[in-house]
Amino acid sequence: MSVISVEGLIVDYGPVRAVDGVDLEIGRGEVYALLGENGAGKTSTVEVLEGLRTRSGGRVEVLGHDPASGSRDLRDRVGIVLQTSGVERQLSVHEAVARYGATYRRPRAVAEVLELVGLDDRADVRCGALSGGQQRRLDLALGIVGSPEVLFLDEPTTGFDPSARRKAWNLVEALRSDGMTVVLTTHYLDEAEHLADRVGVMSAGRLVVEGTPSELQRRSGRTLVSARVAGTATDVEAIRDVIRPLAERVTVDGDRIEVLTSEVTAALQALSGWSIGRGVDLVSWSVAQPSLEQVFLDLTAATPAGPDPTAGVDDV
Repeated sequence: MSVISVEGLIVDYGPVRAVDGVDLEIGRGEVYALLGENGAGKTSTVEVLEGLRTRSGGRVEVLGHDPASGSRDLRDRVGIVLQTSGVERQLSVHEAVARYGATYRRPRAVAEVLELVGLDDRADVRCGALSGGQQRRLDLALGIVGSPEVLFLDEPTTGFDPSARRKAWNLVEALRSDGMTVVLTTHYLDEAEHLADRVGVMSAGRLVVEGTPSELQRRSGRTLVSARVAGTATDVEAIRDVIRPLAERVTVDGDRIEVLTSEVTAALQALSGWSIGRGVDLVSWSVAQPSLEQVFLDLTAATPAGPDPTAGVDDV
């Protein structure tokens, strides 16, 4: 069952088209990551879904409603975590969450929300005294306090340390297990790879590819071969000349060699032959699909960037 349905979405800024005919279907309980470079159109797309931006064309439904209608029923079922929030700095954390929750028909208990986001020990602290990472946790609290069916997360873990990021990921996974649909935009590709059921990559206003993280990695048709030189070898750099005809990228970093290739068997044979010929042992072998980050970089590099339609106004 589609919770979000988009057909032929168009967003124009004067003569410039920021979103050019995007189609999307997102199901209940799915975490969908929308990725793209600045100016790709992802923020404009998400803002239309949130009801925060007017579209120029196309059909959009969220939970059966047109978000442009601004209906109370839809707003009561949607949570939004923006990149920045406007919480009154003099309110305590508890007061801020309680006030925000009071605008919903089915709010969660404040204490429960604060525990979920890891702010239960900061309940009486004024919002203005929170650190940057704690501010983002508060933003998460405000996004989930209304028990939304759909949650929009825009760069949710910016400013988090590794431990806080992991806890935020666990929270998103728990919300998904409860049936919540999550639309995620993030510049952390490992975050999308870890959390997303499906990923959509936008470039120049269009959705250029869509699929599960593993599908996108397999679709690249390439493999990352890695090995480490045991002991001391003075001519490790020489491997570049040997392997370059078989590889799209060869990286030599100290005693570590990485080869991105679509000719895995030939690359392995070349590496083995080089090491045997020089009496060098290669250890810690690994053969893996490229990361989602590498796939993303390749996709966006292959699509010409369009003009920035809102230079100096918004990140679209």
